[in-house]
Amino acid sequence: MAEIQQKETGKKKKGAQKKMDIHVDFTPMVDMNMLLISFFMLCTTMIKSQTLNISLPSNEKKENLEKTNEAKDSEAVTIYLTTQYDDDHNVVDNTVFYYFGMPYVEVDEATGRIGTPTSESKAQGVVKAEKFLSNDHGIQQGIRKVLHDRNSEVLSRIDELKKEKLRPGSQMTDEEYTARVREISKDSTISRPVVIIKATPDASWESVITTLDEMQINAISRYQLENFGGMDSLLLNDFLVKNPEYGQPLR
Repeated sequence: MAEIQQKETGKKKKGAQKKMDIHVDFTPMVDMNMLLISFFMLCTTMIKSQTLNISLPSNEKKENLEKTNEAKDSEAVTIYLTTQYDDDHNVVDNTVFYYFGMPYVEVDEATGRIGTPTSESKAQGVVKAEKFLSNDHGIQQGIRKVLHDRNSEVLSRIDELKKEKLRPGSQMTDEEYTARVREISKDSTISRPVVIIKATPDASWESVITTLDEMQINAISRYQLENFGGMDSLLLNDFLVKNPEYGQPLR
């Protein structure tokens, strides 16, 4: 509250103007400011941390936990991640190697050496190479096309659901659409792949994160990260020896 106090003097001249002192009490204003600050702190959404969110594989319920990591040969896709560097240790290339089902190997009767077949007719289990490529006018390329084709049934159903949501007069909310997409991705009655991701010791984090992004882009719900073992090194090195344009064999 503001108060006006009249200043009293000893002697007063005739016709002299009276002097007034104004005193303002700021206590109520301070109290009001504290109340406003408390209100805004409780009602305002703070800025979220700008960190990378990685969507990890969901824990689907299994009747037999011992068979969690098992998958049909027709559904399994194994991906090898490796990175080529220059002399300054800058990333030159992130190539993706993959094969379907169980790895196919053959034994050279003359040398006894185990290697991968050279015949392209044996597509199941043969290591192949692709790049990380984005879509070209809506057409998938590189490893994205490989994953898209393996999960085509799930993606086709999601496309139908998206058309239903965008249809004039549709009352489907974003939350309902997201929930139904999640149900389709986890529908065990639909043919869907199981992707096993194995990073070599030289693989960059960029290649790992990009691969996880591809899982989300292609609506693949079943995938896991596993260690790169001895048989994996044998398969990948055999491929690199036969195809040196993709890089040097692993050390």
